[in-house]
Amino acid sequence: MQKFLFFLSFLIAVVTVNAQTGVSVSPPRLYYETDPGQSNSQKVKVTNVSKNNTLDLAVSLGDWKYNRKGENLMFPSDSLATSCSSWVNIKQEDSYFSLKPGEEKEITVTLTTPNTLTPEIPVHTAMLYVTQMNPIDDVDNQGANIKVSVRSGIKLFHRTLETKSKKVEIQNLLFNKETKKIGLHFENQGNVWADGIIYPELLNTQTGKKTKIDHIIFYSMPGDFRETDIVLPKGLEPGKYLANILIDYGDDNTIDMAELSFTYE
Repeated sequence: MQKFLFFLSFLIAVVTVNAQTGVSVSPPRLYYETDPGQSNSQKVKVTNVSKNNTLDLAVSLGDWKYNRKGENLMFPSDSLATSCSSWVNIKQEDSYFSLKPGEEKEITVTLTTPNTLTPEIPVHTAMLYVTQMNPIDDVDNQGANIKVSVRSGIKLFHRTLETKSKKVEIQNLLFNKETKKIGLHFENQGNVWADGIIYPELLNTQTGKKTKIDHIIFYSMPGDFRETDIVLPKGLEPGKYLANILIDYGDDNTIDMAELSFTYE
């Protein structure tokens, strides 16, 4: 009995499965800035990186959003209030095509903004999928026969030419004694997507020793409320600490900071 495995990847330039089949799609994100009634076209390059298999590929659209943890949630096309999937047009010859091993193709992605927009929704998004339609025979780690197919997703972002207002504000910072994690809650209060880096640092107020924690990259959309866990280093000595959190989401003028005192036992 054969199994069928379907692999989805987004924000990754190359998708490969056991080196038998693979597709490269770039860039991983497309950004459109147009006012109502305007159109803009951008190019996407699709490459068959597999060595032996011709790939039959289909292009389709869907919706997506982030959850509170910053994870991607997928939805059918035109099902979210923030969707712009119905604004996107793909030429007929670009919607379904075949690529031989090593062959590449450029497809045109055109977005036409409606004449009227809801001012309460400053940013719209969609997902462009490139899906392999001819599954390839393969064998899994247990030696069972399987059918393998891959799908890659490109995120589409749209905003008007309205002046950008970037604002990420920390709402809460707390220490969980049971999980030994710092909970950071922040919100994107601007009118545009805000991507940035969280820099946590600890100061032992009894010894003066500073401990840097690995930075955390985040992505957010207007109105997103984010809950991020900051894991404390293993072997951290007990004591009283001051946690300093800095969120950098642009130039020197767009940062937010917070401090938290806690006891680590």
